[in-house]
Amino acid sequence: MTRADAAVTLSGVSRVYGRGGAAVRAVDDVTVAFPRGGWTAVMGPSGSGKSTLLHCAAGLERVDSGQVLLGDTDLTRARDGELTALRRTRIGFVFQSFNLIGSLTAAQNVALPLRLAGRRPRGSEVRETLAAVGLADRARHRPRELSGGQQQRVAIARAMVTRPDVLFADEPTGALDSSAARVVLDLLRHMADAGQSIVMVSHDPVAAARADSVVFLRDGRVVDHLAGANAHEVADRLATWEAAR
Repeated sequence: MTRADAAVTLSGVSRVYGRGGAAVRAVDDVTVAFPRGGWTAVMGPSGSGKSTLLHCAAGLERVDSGQVLLGDTDLTRARDGELTALRRTRIGFVFQSFNLIGSLTAAQNVALPLRLAGRRPRGSEVRETLAAVGLADRARHRPRELSGGQQQRVAIARAMVTRPDVLFADEPTGALDSSAARVVLDLLRHMADAGQSIVMVSHDPVAAARADSVVFLRDGRVVDHLAGANAHEVADRLATWEAAR
């Protein structure tokens, strides 16, 4: 994959927590590229470094060594203010716990990234973004008035309202029942088919199989890759690496 084909490229990236004998290499010399316009799932045993890798790729955490490129933009050289601006404009992030502000309506939550970026949100773009996730009729509802699946779709709308280069999702279906998870995965699949670049951490082979490809981590390193696999194939490969610990 050439740099032009990659939405995000990590080259020799390491992230270490602690010092000396207590140091833990959560991400250990990882080189991987996530394709532009593709959906990549990241899987691995518990403690394999999945979320840390995602946070480094999204500029939420600084790496200790290596390089992270968002397109041609070097996140490792960006100053804190530049990183903040990038996260508000070119990077979208969806968390397992939704992270919506309870006192704000769905529309106000979606508009928040635009306000933080110094823009005055147009009502039409907020409405269109909510409509895109199937929640046009929930604009005035607050999070407590929405189901878990609806809250996650609001969170996705909030991440997408700035039209980011890449959408990062950390266990986006982890807190949902199977029916709500299916709706969210259908939405992500539709977005990927429309050309949105997505990188998703998941522990669920069914969720990961909806992606175009799956990257497997173990002990902070990329150890395997599958493309076009079904849920059984993903589960078998994950079990292989869990058993190898």
